Amino acid sequence: MDPLVHLLDGPRARGAFTLRTVMTPPWGIDVRDGAALTLVVVTSGRIWVGTPHGEADAEPGDLVLVRGPDPYVIADRRGREPTITALPGGRCVSLDGEEVHVTMSHGIGTWGNDPEGTDTTVVGAYQDDSEVGRLALSALPPLAVLPEGRVDPALVELLSREITTDHVASTSLSDRLLDCLLVMAVRAWLEDNPDSAPNWLTARHDPVVARALELLHEHVARPWTLDALARECAVSRATLAARFRAAVGVPPMTYLRTWRLTVAGDLLTAEPRLGLEAVAARVGYGSAFAFSSAFRHHTGRSPSSYRDGVARV
Repeated sequence: MDPLVHLLDGPRARGAFTLRTVMTPPWGIDVRDGAALTLVVVTSGRIWVGTPHGEADAEPGDLVLVRGPDPYVIADRRGREPTITALPGGRCVSLDGEEVHVTMSHGIGTWGNDPEGTDTTVVGAYQDDSEVGRLALSALPPLAVLPEGRVDPALVELLSREITTDHVASTSLSDRLLDCLLVMAVRAWLEDNPDSAPNWLTARHDPVVARALELLHEHVARPWTLDALARECAVSRATLAARFRAAVGVPPMTYLRTWRLTVAGDLLTAEPRLGLEAVAARVGYGSAFAFSSAFRHHTGRSPSSYRDGVARV
């Protein structure tokens, strides 16, 4: 599978946190929910977002992407001191420790300090990186703002409507709409920032490297060697190694190992009943033991621990 297709096919929200916020200045929220990725669409007024990696202002129609899990501040303006802390599980507490996630609620899916607030947003948060897909996360900067018009306002309106109504299966539909919004946002970001795109995207301009990437992606389970890959690309080992490293930044076999384990991580969460031997075989490992060892070295967690941890989110 082409990694761009894999990237855009990756998002799979599962009971994602979604909310419509309604605020009147002054206001500021210290967000410490640990989410892997948060999307904020400004629907009226304006907001400021500050992260450890930068800051940005956003106006109506703008979409802000914040890559976690680092905390960040969202407020009506720069320099505003937060008076509320947002915690995992949708909890919100005031400076004096009072729980305000219920007292500041204004009906289904709507929260804020004023039901008629001038600063309004639609928020969606993916709690775990497996819900986003590691390729999508790696393609995005820690903080990004897409200007008005780069995502379809009709989709935002539909998501906002679904968040604030109590229909059957509204959570499932909100998840899928959020996935659509994220795919649209990632695609727009890559189109608008080609110089910031991952090496595996820009490398496709070299026909030899493009062919090598196509083979590795489409046939991830094949027992590749540098010799075999070079033969398929009709070049020498040395030529392939030099051009691949220059374009992608790592040797072909190093890239293949990372790609295999990226696909494996998504398989572990997308197909929870798939055994480790089957996962290993699908991504080119000869045994569950070899796969488990490589996966642990790559992620710091065993495949079973990774799968179980995601299932509990």
